[in-house]
Amino acid sequence: MNIIFTGGGTGGHLVIALSLAIAAKERGHRVAFIGSTSGQDRQWFGESAVFEETYFLETTGVVNKRGLGKIGALWKIFKALMQSRHILDTFHADYVVSVGGFSAAPAAIASLTKRLPLIIHEQNAVTGKLNSMLRPYAKGFYSSYEEGDNHCDYPVSARYFENSRIRESVKTVIFLGGSQGAKFINDLALEIAPWLHHGGIHIIHQCGAKEEERVRHAYHELGIEAEVFGFTTQIAELIERSDFAISRSGASTLWELCAACVPAFYIPYPSAAGDHQYHNARYVIDHNAGWCERQSEGIADKLKEAIASDIRLKSEALEKLISPDGAKHIIEKIEINK
Repeated sequence: MNIIFTGGGTGGHLVIALSLAIAAKERGHRVAFIGSTSGQDRQWFGESAVFEETYFLETTGVVNKRGLGKIGALWKIFKALMQSRHILDTFHADYVVSVGGFSAAPAAIASLTKRLPLIIHEQNAVTGKLNSMLRPYAKGFYSSYEEGDNHCDYPVSARYFENSRIRESVKTVIFLGGSQGAKFINDLALEIAPWLHHGGIHIIHQCGAKEEERVRHAYHELGIEAEVFGFTTQIAELIERSDFAISRSGASTLWELCAACVPAFYIPYPSAAGDHQYHNARYVIDHNAGWCERQSEGIADKLKEAIASDIRLKSEALEKLISPDGAKHIIEKIEINK
């Protein structure tokens, strides 16, 4: 089959596109990508060795635009839609797979106008606006938060499963604020650091490039040796070494922690669209596999209580939430439904 993957804007969308494309290519399918000149799409796939062809079209998000800005954004999507129709023809596409984000709109809608089957992967517990609009017309819709035929294991790199283990006690904690960092989590880490240090617990802290100097200096002033990273590509290795995580609850990070069986105390980003980070975390909490608290004062005491608790039960529960080869299984479902 010839499969075109589309979507992006953020790394969370793009990592799914990459995982699915690798799985499809390994099974002998041709793969191409349609994204946007905006966002991180070109940064990720501008020189991709995975995709046979990559196309970056001029589009922007529509949701936060008003007046003439919204009209301009819609006009760009329409032009990109017409370009996408041509790309679908020249690549002889059999399927279009959307991973969401504003980058997905032109190619996903183009697939419907060409009567090509559309497959949607939804990352979050709250379905995005574009995916909600297109879902009734899609041939397949896959989510890790739904039960039944739509359920899929989240596409997580095999390395998280290969190095997973049941955690029994907390010797190392990792603070994860995402690639941009999170000031609230950084401040919380510094507040609780003396308590962790007194208990002999080692600290790994990914704080974001903008906060790196401040956070390093703060640990130095506290006399605490912590591993501090502004940004790192070695998150998998750092998570492997950790016994407990304090993290935002973006989908990719959440499911990577699940795959590694690392219990986490989630603090959802309060401005996430549709409050999806909170609902992502609630899925884990509802399976008794972690903790979740809104961003607020007094959270440090609740975090200390979680770290001091019996984490083995949470770690064992995480092992049951996700299985390996999520991307491969989604591609297999597409093949079966061809």
